Amino acid sequence: MKTALEVYSQNDGEVTKAYYSEMNALGPLGKIAVCLFRAQKRSARAKDYRPGRYRRAAYDVKAWSIEELCKMLNVHAAELGIVWGWKEDPKILFGYEPSQCLYVDLPAIGQCSFHNPTRLGGPDYLGEWSGVHNSDQVIIQFCDQVAAGVKT
Repeated sequence: MKTALEVYSQNDGEVTKAYYSEMNALGPLGKIAVCLFRAQKRSARAKDYRPGRYRRAAYDVKAWSIEELCKMLNVHAAELGIVWGWKEDPKILFGYEPSQCLYVDLPAIGQCSFHNPTRLGGPDYLGEWSGVHNSDQVIIQFCDQVAAGVKT
């Protein structure tokens, strides 16, 4: 299996799909890892596109991935020791006012977060943002640990 960074850094859809398939086969942690990875990769790519259909499509996949992530976390987060939830970001971001933010604290790794125009299912987040823009690094490390069978 390729490393998460190798897959994240390339643009071959077949390589990415194969990675998702391998990760999904690892059970709930693998499925959560795929949702996080996909949302982060699509969000990063959307920022590279000019406004238009490609950017919108990337953000649509990000939103779908966040929705799927929430479904998985609602069922498995407690047993996996993952703290997560939604908190309103009062700042105007990406034209949404106010913006909702999904926070996911991955044990022994760190926090990742995603802005979304609407709040989806899940609890309120009682913590605070870490103040660090490193969701990509946190998610890549998490995916590699899941792929290696390391319990987070």
